[in-house]
Amino acid sequence: MLFKDIIGQEEIKNYLIQTVKDNRISHAQLFFGSEGCGKLALAIAYAQYINCKNRSENDSCGVCPSCIKYQKLIHPDLHFVYPVASLQNLKKPLSKDFIEKWRYFAIRNNYFLNLNEWYKEIGIEKKQGIINKDDCNNIIRTLNYMSYEAEYKVMIIWMVEKLFHSAAPKLLKILEEPPNKTLFILISENQERIINTIISRTQIIKIPKIANKVLIESLKNKTDYSESEIIRVVKIANGNYKAALRFLEQSDEEKYNFVTFRNWMRLCFLNNIVETNDFINEIARIGRERQKSFFSYSLRLIRECLMLNYSPSYELHFEGEEETFIRKFSPYVNNLSGPALSDEFNKALFHIERNANPSILFLDLSLTIIKLLKRK
Repeated sequence: MLFKDIIGQEEIKNYLIQTVKDNRISHAQLFFGSEGCGKLALAIAYAQYINCKNRSENDSCGVCPSCIKYQKLIHPDLHFVYPVASLQNLKKPLSKDFIEKWRYFAIRNNYFLNLNEWYKEIGIEKKQGIINKDDCNNIIRTLNYMSYEAEYKVMIIWMVEKLFHSAAPKLLKILEEPPNKTLFILISENQERIINTIISRTQIIKIPKIANKVLIESLKNKTDYSESEIIRVVKIANGNYKAALRFLEQSDEEKYNFVTFRNWMRLCFLNNIVETNDFINEIARIGRERQKSFFSYSLRLIRECLMLNYSPSYELHFEGEEETFIRKFSPYVNNLSGPALSDEFNKALFHIERNANPSILFLDLSLTIIKLLKRK
């Protein structure tokens, strides 16, 4: 991955390049930012630049043996760890068991990855992926070997917030005192869910969202969609390149989330317990990751309703059916009910991530919504 191929993030690129020029490469770095900002792409470009045999002032050469291996993610001194879960024929999974799928998945998506899509790629979409203790032991074992050919051994831990709490202490010593010429790059979308002892041993690099102007130009160059359509989805995507592509492709999941949320709110408003119970039975079966995606989408709609209530001139980030629904629904998401609705959906997302029973959770939340929608 070359820096020049990464969308935007010029300030971060310049900073990373300067650390190499100044020989001030921190041995453990946490790349933190929202989905779709290019964290993984930056991490790989940074590692490739560090180990390039003929790097220029501002980028890797892209043609030396090291760069060629990096671009295929097959360099022997480049290692990855990511959330996995057991399968029927694999009871004790390690990241390395999925490395071929990981390489294909990462390169195919140009390093803009989504956790739910990764789970689908490896067939665990109805499970909770974690970084387990066996992977932690393997990290320690791998990094204690001598490097094969590069100056730096690089360990990239993607979605480090999925590090299982009982496994995390195993990494503390090697994060604090790694073998010479070892680089840890931890990648996260939720810093609050990383244990403090891990955070305290890293240099945090905040990766901002991609600027709308940059995102529009990139999508115009890389897709065949009209400029008006691109501008529309960029406004909704809020700096998330992955989301912008998803909106352009009109993903079935986004449509499902909207229709499901709209129908659910109507049932709650009408206090229709019988049909609400049918809804709960249906959504309880879709899998935990899709339920999390649904709650995240719901929170976005609630926020838009709140913003419209606070400022009637607010420019919505949705159009079409979604905009129509938000304008009709927003009077019921007022200053009395809105913050409480947001809190309840955040709690639901928190609990579903921790394996709460979905049927009980959705029933309890539905009863709460019924009460909140009556607040005036």
